Amino acid sequence: MQLESLSAIELGRRIAAGELTSVAVTEYFLERSKALNPKINALVSFEDRALELASQADARLAELGPRSALDGVPIAIKDILCMAGTRTTCGSRMLSDYIAPYTATAVERLLAAGLIPLGKTNMDEFAMGGSTETSIYGPTRNPWDPARTAGGSSGGSAACLAAGMAPLAIGTDTGGSVRQPSAYCGVVGLKPTYGRISRFGLIAFASSFDQIGPMAHHVEDVAALLQILAGPDPRDSTCLPDPADDYRGGLTGALQGLRVGLVREQVDHPDVAPEVRQAVLRAAAELQRQGAVVTDAHLSLSKYAVPTYYVVATSEASGNLSRYDGVHYGFRDLPTDSEQSPLVALMCRTRSRGFGAEVKRRIMLGTFALSAGYYDAYYKKALKVRRLIRDQYLQALEQVDVLLGPVAPTPAFPLQQNQDDPVRMYLQDQFTVGANLAGIPSMAVPAGSTADGLPLAVQIQGPPLSESRLLNVAYQLEQARFFVPRIAQA
Repeated sequence: MQLESLSAIELGRRIAAGELTSVAVTEYFLERSKALNPKINALVSFEDRALELASQADARLAELGPRSALDGVPIAIKDILCMAGTRTTCGSRMLSDYIAPYTATAVERLLAAGLIPLGKTNMDEFAMGGSTETSIYGPTRNPWDPARTAGGSSGGSAACLAAGMAPLAIGTDTGGSVRQPSAYCGVVGLKPTYGRISRFGLIAFASSFDQIGPMAHHVEDVAALLQILAGPDPRDSTCLPDPADDYRGGLTGALQGLRVGLVREQVDHPDVAPEVRQAVLRAAAELQRQGAVVTDAHLSLSKYAVPTYYVVATSEASGNLSRYDGVHYGFRDLPTDSEQSPLVALMCRTRSRGFGAEVKRRIMLGTFALSAGYYDAYYKKALKVRRLIRDQYLQALEQVDVLLGPVAPTPAFPLQQNQDDPVRMYLQDQFTVGANLAGIPSMAVPAGSTADGLPLAVQIQGPPLSESRLLNVAYQLEQARFFVPRIAQA
């Protein structure tokens, strides 16, 4: 049986019914992952306790029944979330030997719901990148075309799903890092409202942007995963107090009368490839066929989203990454002979050799923006523009229920194409960073493929805490076979 063709919900149902065992399912995906990973490079480590946890799940299920709809189902976890006793590296030399002493709230909730961690997925170093090429483990390759990127920074999670190496995955999204890889790899990815999922145990890049997001082939699987992950956490003061919705239960609503805003500044943008534009228009037509009312929406400030994001996010990163100094923990490069004081020399050598080029670039950008002479001109001004962008999103979402547009301007691009042009790489995020600036939920939904077989996707966005609405829109598209979940023959 090809278990990778089954949804996670169906796997959970069969495990609960005794038709499959968690051990058998976990063994299957471990073997498949180990066979495919040398080609895809989606996983950087395998969980040693996976089969032990699966065996415990089988025994518990036999005695007590399922803890959740996904009890006993394997999941791949981005290598930025701490799990006690497990190496958590963020794709960086700086944390290459770091063993987490505690477990992230999100991972705790997965374990409490009975899910089985298969391993940690590859990612851009400290989540800074859009192609998973800045990882110390080397780039993740797109299962649909190994010469192309799987996206980033959660490229390993998306590729893992696309290749059928895991039925579920979680990533993180700071400026599009769940949605863009999902689009490039043809899977469903959701960035929830800021604070919807606890960030405790998530190694920070930009604290006012970072959000954990569920990823899967099927919308119902994403809804079930969000049901487990969402909810308040006293260990994260930015986590919202609102309890989780019944996300799976909300997947039955019709779309009659739903107001859909087609974001013209994005759909008509000159950078958007014709295939991407047509995918968005096809989605609009399908929603209209199902009774939605499609009108034009305008986000005139979206042209300022990328520069605003790269001032504020890099400023936060420069502060968050200052803790990696060679003194407290992580990589340490001891000086041998230096005219500097031993402590200064230690910090300089450690940070120079521990961080990769893209991380150092962003630290320097952020440090510059926060410096005394430029704080008002750059950082303070960017904060004001961020507020204006958020206000414009919220105003637009008072006129419509959801916004529809592209995830990225193009399908997955060739590896190394943008490595020497940071601005060109950053512009791949021009349609995703707005949701992070505004703190609103947004998801990538597959939308067929190009003539060359590369996945296409559309982006659906809504007001804060409208995850149920977004999931239902995506679910109705899936039910109408606007997209059909597919496994790449990697």
